[in-house]
Amino acid sequence: MSELLLEIISEEIPAGMQTRAITDLEINLISGLKEVSLGYDKVEKFVTPRRLTVSIIGLAQKTEGFKEERRGPKTDAPEKAVHGFLNSVGLTINDIEKRKTDKGEFFYAVINVPGQNAVDLLPTVVEQAIKKISWPKSMRWSNHTVRWVRPINNILCIFNGNILPIKFGPFAACDFTISHRMLGSRKIKIKDLHDYKKVMKEGNILIDRKERRDRIIEEATALLEKEGLRLVNDDNLLEEVLGLVEKPVVLMGSIDPEFMDVPSEVLVTTMKKNQKYFSLTTPDGRLAPKFLVVANQLGKDGGAAIVAGNEKVLRARLSDAKFFWEQDKKKRLESRLSQLNNITFHAKLGSLSNKVDRMVKIATRISDIMDLDNKNVLTAVRLAKADLSSGMVIEFPNLQGIMGGYYAINDGEPQLVANAIREHYSPMGPSDSCPTETISVVVALADKIDSLISFWAINEKPTGSKDPFGLRRAALGIIRLLIENKIHLSLKNIFDDAWDIGEYGSLKREVVDDLLSFCADRLKIYMKSSGKRHDLIAAVFSVKKEGDFVKILSCVDALSNFIESDDGSNLLVAYKRATNILRIEEKKGQMEFDDLVNANQLDQIEEIELNRVLTKIISKVVSNLKYEKFNTAMSDLSHLRSPVDNFFENVTVNCEDRDLRLNRLRLLSKIRSTMNKVADFSQIEGVDN
Repeated sequence: MSELLLEIISEEIPAGMQTRAITDLEINLISGLKEVSLGYDKVEKFVTPRRLTVSIIGLAQKTEGFKEERRGPKTDAPEKAVHGFLNSVGLTINDIEKRKTDKGEFFYAVINVPGQNAVDLLPTVVEQAIKKISWPKSMRWSNHTVRWVRPINNILCIFNGNILPIKFGPFAACDFTISHRMLGSRKIKIKDLHDYKKVMKEGNILIDRKERRDRIIEEATALLEKEGLRLVNDDNLLEEVLGLVEKPVVLMGSIDPEFMDVPSEVLVTTMKKNQKYFSLTTPDGRLAPKFLVVANQLGKDGGAAIVAGNEKVLRARLSDAKFFWEQDKKKRLESRLSQLNNITFHAKLGSLSNKVDRMVKIATRISDIMDLDNKNVLTAVRLAKADLSSGMVIEFPNLQGIMGGYYAINDGEPQLVANAIREHYSPMGPSDSCPTETISVVVALADKIDSLISFWAINEKPTGSKDPFGLRRAALGIIRLLIENKIHLSLKNIFDDAWDIGEYGSLKREVVDDLLSFCADRLKIYMKSSGKRHDLIAAVFSVKKEGDFVKILSCVDALSNFIESDDGSNLLVAYKRATNILRIEEKKGQMEFDDLVNANQLDQIEEIELNRVLTKIISKVVSNLKYEKFNTAMSDLSHLRSPVDNFFENVTVNCEDRDLRLNRLRLLSKIRSTMNKVADFSQIEGVDN
């Protein structure tokens, strides 16, 4: 079985670039093989910090030959034209044939194109595949003109056990690999993929990313069980560490007790960001004075020197963190507010101090609507951004809000205020926890509402996949805050107020309506992800424009239950029949039938009864919708089923009497308008307009 094996060894490739690079190399090779018509059975690929390896197994030895037909000039064409055609195909006049077509008689050449050997085609394919790898950043080194992410050390490329003569800049392919640099960097000759895997295994190099992951998890689990500790799960950190080692060895180190009074989030962030260490907790959830480090070798002393070295480095890192902590606590959050004047929120929107002023006014408005004692709310919202000028947050921006909560407690602020400062950025995404304390919810809403209305005011809206200011996330955050805490709030009114607070000009209605539509789209996505029917969502949205998302969600749930009942499904059919008749007549006569039904013109008992029930139900539906009794409103509609069924069974709408026909069409319009007070039933699946 033919096999191509390619390995490129370089200095350490950044962890975040490795997966993309090996995927690029694989795709480029496959694309190149397709272009030259070389088939294969399967591809195996491996990536480590220093190696990109691809093996193509079952590769065809040569391409298949084929026949190619070319049409020449007409048989009565000038001799010069015929000779030109013969020269172009490399044949004589005796080698070509004449064929009659509907356009006349032409010369035809049948050319036998022989298959090409893979060994002749592969060098170009491989060289192009290497050159086309897309690096976010690349470099030149020494006096070489080629670019690569890091300096290249070796290129192994063999086809059926022989060196494939490829070149990349000054580098020519060879038939040997280089062992783990910590274990001697020996050159080892390779015959094929099986031999390569054996050499890697014997050299303690785990080329398979999954195998490295399994090794790390296995060794970490053993250490944790021995110490009775638990791992702080961090898949992102694990993925990064997988790109830092070829021979993973998990070791446990200790944190000096003097640093354990620093907030746990600071310790975790310092260990992750600067050292790529895994944090551990005790069974009761407290941060343990231990950490895990994944080394690239064990060492002759069983890893003792590696652990000692990492503990020493961590001690220096944590000393810096503790210094920031101690220094920041010396200043009250209140005293940091003036520094927000020097931090730009956006060039067109002023400073962070300006944003905080707007947030305070928005939070005040929300507090008034919710009838809250807003003293703590205003304290929290005013101090929410103060920690952005602290040394700790400048060093670790991901701790914004978290450190503000700690500093608030240090200043003697109530716990509720500290929690609100800590949580006001939340929820940051669909899997992030959502604040539940009322003060936290109000401050979080004020922050997100201001961001949305402000960026909409300066026309900095998300476009396509681009959302540099996280506005989709802010909208989803507002939706979750309102729905998960069952807060009834008209976003339309709040956005109107926020616009006036920001003094953004005269386009309020246009901009706010567009922003409401944007938030509505986010809500639809949120509801669909929760299993809600898209047609029911659209039906409710069509009639509820005020932006009370809790009310909309409740109405969708009630509508769903109604439609799934016998009364609901049958009434839906009747609605369809009524609207279809109305649509035809409205189109025919270029008129609508929304006038009041004339009770004196009702002729048959079925239409009299239907009008009586409709008149009675309308007031009930309106009242129940007003008080958000959506299930009761649906129950009211269910009483229409029997009189509507009787009407369609016994009454002819399009009768010859014009006045009677118009009155009956008005009765159908009354059915439609009554049901549409709850939702636009025409948008529900099964209703054909």
